[in-house]
Amino acid sequence: MPWHPPGLVAGVDEAGRGPLAGPVVAAAVILDDLNPIAGLADSKKLTAARREALFDEIRAKALCCSIAEASVQEIDELNILQATMLAMRRAVMGLRLKPVLVLVDGNRIPVLDMQAEAIVKGDALVKAISAASILAKVHRDRWCERLHEQYPAYGFAGHKGYGTPAHLTALQAHGACPEHRRSFSPVAQVLAPSFF
Repeated sequence: MPWHPPGLVAGVDEAGRGPLAGPVVAAAVILDDLNPIAGLADSKKLTAARREALFDEIRAKALCCSIAEASVQEIDELNILQATMLAMRRAVMGLRLKPVLVLVDGNRIPVLDMQAEAIVKGDALVKAISAASILAKVHRDRWCERLHEQYPAYGFAGHKGYGTPAHLTALQAHGACPEHRRSFSPVAQVLAPSFF
């Protein structure tokens, strides 16, 4: 971890860059060193039940945390990378306490008014980033489950918006729903079928 003046360090991660539908979600977490949380890891390496349990524990024990989104409309207008940076910036700005250093999973940093560093595979290396990855993933998975109730034909509860064969088949059969990302090519192809 880079040297920084004494003060709070926030970890930031996102969920939902790859799916064909729904917002991209980012979370920022400042952990409490005096109140450690056991079992923090990259959210993708944990079971859904473990993520759910840790979600509640992080919310209870962290000094502060913030979850933010960039909408499907923002993704389509800006592109997925810029929308992800926007969600990350919103998550950091939403923290009740201001960190002196922000550690971001990956290789890019959103525009922030404090010191920040990108850490590749940070969700496996930095506990605060692991915690952020869990908050972002659980928040987005719950969003997909609610979307499934609205649009059961697509199977969002199962694939969480990713372009699985079942999802692509449903897209072909039913067209796109309002929460599909129009700028993603499998969705764009369904909306503008070729006339060959």
